[in-house]
Amino acid sequence: MADQATHDLRQTPLHGLHVSLGARMVPFAGYDMPVQFEGVKPEHLWTREHAGLFDVSHMGPCFLTLKDGPSGSEDAHKAIAALIEEVVPSNIAGLKPGQARLTTLLNDDGGILDDLIITRLPDEKQNGRLYIVVNGAVKAQDWALFEKQFKGRAVLQPADHRVLMALQGPEAVEVLKDEFPGCEDLGFMKAMLAAWEGAECMVSRCGYTGEDGFEILIPADAGQTLAAKLLKDDRVKPIGLGARDSLRLEAGLCLYGHDMDATRTPVEADLQWVIQKSRRERADFPGAAKILDQLANGPAEKRVGIRPLERAPAREGTEIQVNGETVGIVTSGGFGPTVDAPVAMGYIRADLAEPGTQIELMVRGKARMAEVAALPFVEHNYKR
Repeated sequence: MADQATHDLRQTPLHGLHVSLGARMVPFAGYDMPVQFEGVKPEHLWTREHAGLFDVSHMGPCFLTLKDGPSGSEDAHKAIAALIEEVVPSNIAGLKPGQARLTTLLNDDGGILDDLIITRLPDEKQNGRLYIVVNGAVKAQDWALFEKQFKGRAVLQPADHRVLMALQGPEAVEVLKDEFPGCEDLGFMKAMLAAWEGAECMVSRCGYTGEDGFEILIPADAGQTLAAKLLKDDRVKPIGLGARDSLRLEAGLCLYGHDMDATRTPVEADLQWVIQKSRRERADFPGAAKILDQLANGPAEKRVGIRPLERAPAREGTEIQVNGETVGIVTSGGFGPTVDAPVAMGYIRADLAEPGTQIELMVRGKARMAEVAALPFVEHNYKR
């Protein structure tokens, strides 16, 4: 969270609400964002036990639509899917109405430019249009890539002027079903269109905490009203970026620019599951030759979980050693409030990636014992 003059920062539509709640604000992805309200640990544990409300309006929600507009035909969905499949390795054509899929935006060498969620609109009359959410820190470059790649074939409509909020935790569904009837019937990575006090919304059952929960895209004015209403519920508290990071780390979820970037392929990042069989067989995505070779023969390095065996956390950039030899690096690390211990993720030589492998972490110049661990650290509670 680099220094940045406050007046240069963008504000989400919920900025005034955060300030009124006494949030500690910090620069993040070009926005003035709340890092904590009550404190990282209590916010983290509250989300695991109840329901936490996150402002993720800094992200990059957008719609990609065929140049001639959406239609009710299956061919229109196939056409828009074929376009986005030029830059991602996942099977988008096979999505059912209302189904979402996590995927990766790739460069020509198979490196990850971003991770993103692509949703087929629930209304089949909207065939030919996709709802896409990219990461806030790289949304400008992602959208520029889309504009260049699909020029004359599809139209990109950014939606980051709206509120994008996430309600996460085991009580999220009980809170939200009163506002969006039917959301309780959604499965994980499914979406529905809804109206809230006359405002058109997209409600998706997904999130970045490992818990059950939802993301809601809603017009700004209605979003401000909805957020304030949700926070009046005793089961809901506002949650900042600090707990968002510790929650996703315990859940073993990557943060773009840290646990994956343009130098890493999906196979190295342990995200090979985003490449469905049909795309592997067609081998028609960027970097396919390199990625398919790694799938067949294994990568040189692999993302793994790491459990420090002492209380000192291993932060990003910490060297991983075995017998004095550097064999990897930590890409995310901190304290996991749910497991009450330090946790980390990083890249390590593939022959050392087996859980239980003993390693050493060079923390402040001193070798500290640790071991490779299976991910996630905390079991996912998604509704399947």
